[in-house]
Amino acid sequence: MEFLQQYGLLILLAVLLVFMFWSSRRRQQKMKAEQEEKARQTVPGSEVLLQGGLYGTIVSYDPENLDQPALVQIAPGVEIKVHSQAILRVVSPAEGLVTEEEFLTAEAHQAEYEADVAEGYIEPVKPAEAETPEATEPGSEPGKKTED
Repeated sequence: MEFLQQYGLLILLAVLLVFMFWSSRRRQQKMKAEQEEKARQTVPGSEVLLQGGLYGTIVSYDPENLDQPALVQIAPGVEIKVHSQAILRVVSPAEGLVTEEEFLTAEAHQAEYEADVAEGYIEPVKPAEAETPEATEPGSEPGKKTED
């Protein structure tokens, strides 16, 4: 009991310090992950919100060099230069654009597919046959010919 009276406050202080360091470390990791996600989504064509409250579309942005200004189109034909860190958040990511990770994954799958076809493990995918004009007439069912 005497030990707890002498060193209890020091033990409590040490526990609190460890908790503070652990908590700040988690917060830093979370912020870093959010920044990386923002950098991945900040590509030409994505709509962003700037710190001044303006909405615009990214024209050019270099996530590697944050000192280089980003070009943001705020109206058709009106482009402004802003500091790259003035981009508060990405409102809607550009659709149809592929991230570098998705591109590398697709490239690896394509290489595997080509190797399997070359080895004869699988048959190559053949393009679908084009539909005949009769089957695409309005009101007709695909694959059935209409009567005159």
